[in-house]
Amino acid sequence: MTTRPIVKSQRPLSPHLSIYKPAITMTTSIIHRITGGALYFGTVLLAVWLISAAVSEDCFNFVNGLFGSWVGQLVLFGYTWALMQHLAGGIRHFIWDMGAGLEKHTASKIAWATVVFSVIATILIWVVAYSLR
Repeated sequence: MTTRPIVKSQRPLSPHLSIYKPAITMTTSIIHRITGGALYFGTVLLAVWLISAAVSEDCFNFVNGLFGSWVGQLVLFGYTWALMQHLAGGIRHFIWDMGAGLEKHTASKIAWATVVFSVIATILIWVVAYSLR
């Protein structure tokens, strides 16, 4: 039985994130996945708020107090932004699924539009919420 000599492959290594220059489409794709995970956490907070309302008035007031604190408000603001960013990213993917906007320049414009929309929509939601309060 003969043994074969070990030969190093001349193929290039598989590209990794450290090789790529970050593009807006790549960044928003990663953000879309992160916001999807964050929405699970935010939905648990919404469920806690609703359950506290069903448990008792004292429990509801306690949870409302937590959400009303500056830390709670910051978390809720982040949840609102994650929801708006994920919504915009979903619409972006829907547009791509229809076969439109796949050109590099157009895809970049749509990606920037998702970021701008999510920031403006989040601010508008909070302005309206505080004005109705």
